[in-house]
Amino acid sequence: MKPSVKRLMFIAPLAILGMVLFVFIGGELVMLLWNGLLPPLFGFRQVTFWQALGLLALCRILFGGLGMRGSTRSTYRNHVAERWARMTPEERERRRQGWRGRWGFVPPSGDNKAP
Repeated sequence: MKPSVKRLMFIAPLAILGMVLFVFIGGELVMLLWNGLLPPLFGFRQVTFWQALGLLALCRILFGGLGMRGSTRSTYRNHVAERWARMTPEERERRRQGWRGRWGFVPPSGDNKAP
């Protein structure tokens, strides 16, 4: 047998075991946190392990995506940071003034210069 096949035969069961362990720990953690916090604080019902696992999966889908693409938020931040770095100081100041006008910031009367 090739060394890479031998290594794969050793790693594959460990990877599967690791995933099962990760899912089990995640479900238990969600169940313990839910049952420890929400029933006493808000009167919610307690959940079982399988319900907690479902909650974990639902939260992953709704808030974490499915892991198929990079984060849109970080991509947008990188794009904005690159654009900001390419601007001249005058362009940056004009952009700041536009933001201040858009978001309702008005300098105090008598002080027309930004600090």
